[in-house]
Amino acid sequence: MIIAGLGFSTRATAAAMENALNAALRAAGLAHVDALATATAKAGAPAIAAFARARALPLLAVDVAGVQTPSQSPRVLALYETGSMAEAAALVAAGPAADLIQTRTPSPCGLATCAIAQSKDHL
Repeated sequence: MIIAGLGFSTRATAAAMENALNAALRAAGLAHVDALATATAKAGAPAIAAFARARALPLLAVDVAGVQTPSQSPRVLALYETGSMAEAAALVAAGPAADLIQTRTPSPCGLATCAIAQSKDHL
């Protein structure tokens, strides 16, 4: 399974999330993902719900606290106890020993980030 993890500001729109996902897909050389994931604390945001509906993808709410990530944002670390919400959400949702195949990639507006992970059973 290929999961796109999303991190975003409260000001982010579904379009910002779409732009972040498209940039991450391009960087990873992929055409699609199987699901979206974000932190449980963010999963109820109207913009991500609208984005998931528009993409017809399941939205997985996951606990990101304590997940080690290659990228480090001091702000995200202080708020969510992980260095990158996008990377942590993708890794947790993709399952044990998942591989991060695209690190956090920002939308052009900077209000959303996307990272992509692949589960071991997808290989």
